[in-house]
Amino acid sequence: VKLLLESLGDACPYDQDTKELIWLSATLHDIGKVAIPDSILLKPGKLTDSEFNLMKQHPLLGRLAILRTQESLPENSFLNFAAEIAEYHHEKWDGSGYPHGLKGSSIPLSARVMAIADVYDALRMKRTYKSECTHEETVAKILEGKGTQFDPNLVDVFTRIHQDFDDIWLLLRDNGNPGAVMRDRSPEYGSLIQ
Repeated sequence: VKLLLESLGDACPYDQDTKELIWLSATLHDIGKVAIPDSILLKPGKLTDSEFNLMKQHPLLGRLAILRTQESLPENSFLNFAAEIAEYHHEKWDGSGYPHGLKGSSIPLSARVMAIADVYDALRMKRTYKSECTHEETVAKILEGKGTQFDPNLVDVFTRIHQDFDDIWLLLRDNGNPGAVMRDRSPEYGSLIQ
């Protein structure tokens, strides 16, 4: 998220403090999955329609969880962005996403950036239901989604910096568990991933 925001340059409408709030709050994008049963999250095969419909509720469940937290911390910018990203990161540029079917620039920029970072991470990571993709396969899938799943301008930015995504992935990868990202290394690698 940081890499994409920083790479937007002058096209980024956010000041430096706001960009920092976005990339820090982006870590909560899937917080709603805590309300999804493990039998669905860890299912080794394809989800049924009803299971997928339940999974598609995680953006709204995440927003609700963050809003409850905001009741005790009103006007918290970190939580405002966290709620925005959680709710909208599965919307698609062409309007075919969920939970609201938003289209184009009506999707908040923070969520459009998160969508690319989230898909990159999900494709590179081994899951119970799929093997991990290579960097090249992942880049191809993101390029394939240009203008349909993803903001075409952000995909253009991603295309210029995709090797940096791979470098960060390889740097943070836990070699003892291929596909897992080491979450506790951020202090060690500071400016590169924060």
